[in-house]
Amino acid sequence: MELHQLRYFVATAEAGSVTRAAARCRVAQPSLSQQLRKLESHLGAPLFDRQGRGMTLTGAGQALLPRARRILADVHEVEADLLR
Repeated sequence: MELHQLRYFVATAEAGSVTRAAARCRVAQPSLSQQLRKLESHLGAPLFDRQGRGMTLTGAGQALLPRARRILADVHEVEADLLR
């Protein structure tokens, strides 16, 4: 599991769309999709129900979202503390 994968996961969960998440993260949509698939493979569970143009969280995705947000907030805090 890599930090950028968690960032992409959170962005997709919040945007409800890979296309909007990719724009928000300033990456190509295929790259973001690939990283989401790698994260799902690593965790051994689907994180999203893919529904045409939209995406909703699965149970595993719902469980991961608050933890991913906390991890990213902790990383941001550490970076901010070290740059003071």
